[in-house]
Amino acid sequence: MLFDFATIPAKERYKLLVSTVVPRPIAWIVSQDPSGTLNAAPFSFFNAFAGDPPVVGIGISSHDPGRPKDTRRNIRETKQFVVNLVSDENAEAMNITAIEFEPGINELAQAGLTTIPSVHVKPPRIAESPVSMECELLQIVELGSETGLVLGRVLAMHVHEDFVLDPAKHYIDTPKLKLIGRMHGTGWYARTSDLFLMNRISREAWEQSKDTVPQP
Repeated sequence: MLFDFATIPAKERYKLLVSTVVPRPIAWIVSQDPSGTLNAAPFSFFNAFAGDPPVVGIGISSHDPGRPKDTRRNIRETKQFVVNLVSDENAEAMNITAIEFEPGINELAQAGLTTIPSVHVKPPRIAESPVSMECELLQIVELGSETGLVLGRVLAMHVHEDFVLDPAKHYIDTPKLKLIGRMHGTGWYARTSDLFLMNRISREAWEQSKDTVPQP
């Protein structure tokens, strides 16, 4: 069935996208305003976009027309933020920080979370998160009057020592992180514990496999 986005309202286009582009990793962002007031909120329009330079991107919309989310406003004004990843263990705390509290309310305190000072940026990281990335604003790509793609350069990554296999080789025990992702509809999430291995095929191996297939 064809869904022509030129004929579908924005709300329905959004519904189709989040129902099919799954699972989506969650950026649990800590930011602060120029006066130092902290804000924490999760965003699932998120991914790593480049390795050199190391860049992550987060799509951040507005609450309502003309009312940008605190996270986007804070990042624009201070040019710093921390992306924390969400494990199965701290999913409920993340969900609390998704509540639309009044401006000035510390979502971290509401969720009973603790913070640790960052090294390169002013916003702290979430102690309960297994992975935290200190970021500086690279660019905000305006996607419309109410939506922007925030591109952040990763300055440092903190990984809890329980999940580091070999610090010299930078090997991480990814399955042990037990990260979660957003799925379709309201309230649906996925665990990253259902894995399968499929090695990439080299061109030489592919050519050899074709040579061994019996011809009719």
